[in-house]
Amino acid sequence: MARHWRAWGAPFLVNLLLGVPAVVPIWLVWYLLANGPLAELGWTVREPTENDGMALWLVIVVPVVALFGLIWWLANEPLRRRTALAPRSFWLLCVLVPFLPTAALFANSG
Repeated sequence: MARHWRAWGAPFLVNLLLGVPAVVPIWLVWYLLANGPLAELGWTVREPTENDGMALWLVIVVPVVALFGLIWWLANEPLRRRTALAPRSFWLLCVLVPFLPTAALFANSG
């Protein structure tokens, strides 16, 4: 059991910690999608006070998401070389775990 924990424990903890600042880019992407393409499809309702257009949001969202993506990659790439997990399992874990803090915030907001 201890060996199994070592295999996925470090990637889990690193990505859980990365999930705390990931709340910001995840929220920005959701806000952009909810007020743009998803609202056009009728799947969400556009924020009534959002009248600045999507260009301003793209100027904000792209750098924030790119910066987080770079930090995420720089944290996980060296970790990948030191883990015993298969590459597919490792990257799946690393992609999904940062969403846990955002999911916890959504669960507690309602």
